[in-house]
Amino acid sequence: MLQAMFRIPPFFPSLSVLLCRRLDAVGANTLVFERRREAFLHREAMETITEQTQGTNVVAFHFGSQSEGTTTPGLQSDTDTLMSVNDFNIMLHWYDWKRGMVNLLMVKDESTPAQHYLLQRVRSDEPLPETRVVDPTDVIDSQGRVFLSNEWVIRHCAKVFSADYLRRGPSISVDEDFDYVLAFRCTSLPPEILAWFDAMRPGYWPPPEVFEIARQCPCFLVPDGYRGSPTEHIKWRVTPNLIERHLMFSLNNVQKKCLIVLKMLKKQEMTQHLHEGCKFTSFYCKTALFFTLERTPSDVWREQGLLECIVRCLHTIREFLIQGECPHYIVDNVDLFDKKLCRECQVKLEKQIRVMIQDDMHVLFNLQMDDLGERLMQLHPHIELFSDQSASVFGNLTMNLFKVYAWGFTRICKQMCDSRDTGFYQGAIDLINVLTFRQANGTLSRYESNSAQFLIMNLLSSLACVASSYCIQTGQAIPRDVWQMYSETLDTDVASSRLKLASMLYCQGDLYRSAFVLNDVQQRLDNSVTSVCGCRKLPNEQPPEEFCEYALRYGNAETRTRKMAFCVRFMREEMYCAPDILWFEMYRGVGDYVAYIHPSERMWMNWAEVDARPFMMYLQYLTFGGLRERQRQLQALQGLRNICTNHVTLGKMFHRETVINLLGHCLEMEGDMEGALDLYNISRDFMPRNNAANLHIHRMTGLQ
Repeated sequence: MLQAMFRIPPFFPSLSVLLCRRLDAVGANTLVFERRREAFLHREAMETITEQTQGTNVVAFHFGSQSEGTTTPGLQSDTDTLMSVNDFNIMLHWYDWKRGMVNLLMVKDESTPAQHYLLQRVRSDEPLPETRVVDPTDVIDSQGRVFLSNEWVIRHCAKVFSADYLRRGPSISVDEDFDYVLAFRCTSLPPEILAWFDAMRPGYWPPPEVFEIARQCPCFLVPDGYRGSPTEHIKWRVTPNLIERHLMFSLNNVQKKCLIVLKMLKKQEMTQHLHEGCKFTSFYCKTALFFTLERTPSDVWREQGLLECIVRCLHTIREFLIQGECPHYIVDNVDLFDKKLCRECQVKLEKQIRVMIQDDMHVLFNLQMDDLGERLMQLHPHIELFSDQSASVFGNLTMNLFKVYAWGFTRICKQMCDSRDTGFYQGAIDLINVLTFRQANGTLSRYESNSAQFLIMNLLSSLACVASSYCIQTGQAIPRDVWQMYSETLDTDVASSRLKLASMLYCQGDLYRSAFVLNDVQQRLDNSVTSVCGCRKLPNEQPPEEFCEYALRYGNAETRTRKMAFCVRFMREEMYCAPDILWFEMYRGVGDYVAYIHPSERMWMNWAEVDARPFMMYLQYLTFGGLRERQRQLQALQGLRNICTNHVTLGKMFHRETVINLLGHCLEMEGDMEGALDLYNISRDFMPRNNAANLHIHRMTGLQ
């Protein structure tokens, strides 16, 4: 073995400790590892509940660097999501057949390589092979067997993803930062996976307790045929993602840091001279780490030994390159290099890695990602030229988690509003009852229960507003139980539920209590509060430093209620709780404008949405005006004007055009019609179509 041949330079231990400290500072530390894992487990729980409330039997999983913690901001890792479609019964044996299900039998023939299967259709009324084509993508072989093609995924995605998407291997990308894989869950572990568990394990890793839990993890079939095979389009690949994720979750900090450095070296040094079509992926680094862990004593994996561990892993990669084959850690007879890395590139890479090792890893001082090379050259312990990025890393994780929460709630509301059977009010009550029941009987995981509670709180807040809107419209008194719902759901976040309460009070004519709520919101909306929108995203979104530090210190739940402000949303069912000017936002997609809208915007086409802070100022303008407190009214107007005239501040608004429209309406009420019209035109310049500014311009001028 090559690992037995290398020497350890005397400076390796001290440099290893320094490297550990520098990695700590870029967010590769214990606290961020734990919080990152929690954040992504919460994300997949929310995504699962959202999908299931849409009527799809899907479970979401996050795999890869982001959820495992083996990334840094400089690595710019994307987010990998596997959506397990559970409407199919994947049979490994005939006795796995289930009546009434779409049954698919995992089949191998002489052309099927290791890790791959064909999926034969089996009848749902009796355990016999299907003889009819069920889906246009089905394929019938010479024996009359009907197989589900992996092109089914493309057909399915055309229905699910209304936006343009790109297929890369088994994944579907609708965004440069997100990859989705649609997969089927295997009923039981396939033989090639069971063989790994049943094999003798003479090495140092994984420990028995990790091994036994991994045995309980299911496997999936992903739509990825064997490249170059004439039957590539009907083959599916077995992937033990959950087993690998459990192995990664069991690693200590030094082992994770080792993989992070390997990925940095891979990205900066190892992929520069590869031929077109050749890839050296992060998965090769992870595979090398697994094999190195297996044959390295546990006492080596400590901070003083980090560089030694990195070199050991590089030697493992060299072994793969020399022998021309990268074995899969779990599945036998699989060469990960096959069809992905040609022999010439393998030879080049082996030489490059050999030079790195012989040069005593001085290449580390050249690493540009996260300024790690410069950080390593900053040797003096009392001089810090670089700040700790841990808070920033976790602040972004927290913000992105609650964007997922907000987007999930948006999808659920959209479905209920569009339902002809129940409508929003009854649909919300039904979902609250279902989620409450599942919480009570313990069928939800801790992460799913937290997501369910978020949805329940927001649904109750919306129900209170819908009920109040009806009462205001019909001139009825608002019932006590509705007031109770308002009271119990104010802490959905810092501001949005409170602002909807203040808006309802204003529309009801209770200006004094509206002003009281607005004063409370203003005190809460300090500079550390960050805005989150479930419908839109901004380029280079970055939460304030104070928010990041708070999130790192106190965690998700506390941050959401004290430092997170969701955009304020009014559905048409809530319109009488919203100022009249926002009604125009609910009808902004008139005529043929809707044809030009991005698919993601259609989700909230019939609603009014506005950022919390400017909406607070607009409500203050209305409320203080009604109370004849002119000085405070003018202060609110100036605050709204400051937002709209400051390019940086306006750039941080998710609904810029709506904010400008609100200021335009204020100028109308001030009697400055020319200034108001100018603002509506500016708003239209930002967003020419699907903008209420078009209605305002027509209202003021009669021109389209």
